[in-house]
Amino acid sequence: MDKREDAYGRMLLAQYARGEPSAEIVERDDAYIDTGADPGTYFQDYRDWLPTERRAIKYAMGMVLDIGCGAGRHALYLQDQGLDVVGIDNSPGAVKVCRLRGLKKALVRSIDEIGKFKPASFDTLLMLGNNFGLLGGTAKARRLLKELSRITSREARIIAGSRNPYLTTDPDHLQYHRLNRKRGRMAGQMRLRVRFGKSIGKWFDYLLVSPKEMESLLSESEWEIEQLIGSGEPEYFAVIRKRAEGTRASSTKGRKTR
Repeated sequence: MDKREDAYGRMLLAQYARGEPSAEIVERDDAYIDTGADPGTYFQDYRDWLPTERRAIKYAMGMVLDIGCGAGRHALYLQDQGLDVVGIDNSPGAVKVCRLRGLKKALVRSIDEIGKFKPASFDTLLMLGNNFGLLGGTAKARRLLKELSRITSREARIIAGSRNPYLTTDPDHLQYHRLNRKRGRMAGQMRLRVRFGKSIGKWFDYLLVSPKEMESLLSESEWEIEQLIGSGEPEYFAVIRKRAEGTRASSTKGRKTR
């Protein structure tokens, strides 16, 4: 990635160097512009996380892969807990920040390159920080879920975060949902790019789903929701497990919701 395109990474590097938040600008393909997430979130200590997020990460075990590790807050927490963690991000700047902060294993690698890992390499996949959204859309999700299954052990878990796009009354967001449906896309499938200073990132797809939509996406894969945490809140978390061998059903039997 050209440094001029790594707006997200430059934002994290600036924040790390200054010790204070540096706002990123997020542009959507309908010309909607926002400051994105609270930039301080990327460096939050465990005690400042959402209670639901703290509950979710307790399910991490064994060898961990943090997909879209950002500034490394989740990976560093688990590393401090004694787990073996690999962080990946397509942003060179983000990976540099992770290394500067003490993450022992951090690679510049996008979720599209997940197949480079050997089979059964990991026991836990982290997709926190709404990073279930990196699945991008229906077709891409189907392909990537197969790859995620291949690189994980039989008892592996995905710990994922998402944001329910329907828990909004913002007319701009509701209009975007309608536009997406007309285009044959999921309502919460966003086309985004990040800006910081003079840097402009490339356009990418990012998917926000309701718990029901997450379940539907998983229904044709080897994965199923084991537990939902904070399912009635805008930002929620899911613990996702592999189905029993030889099964592929959309039943919610046995699933817990908190």
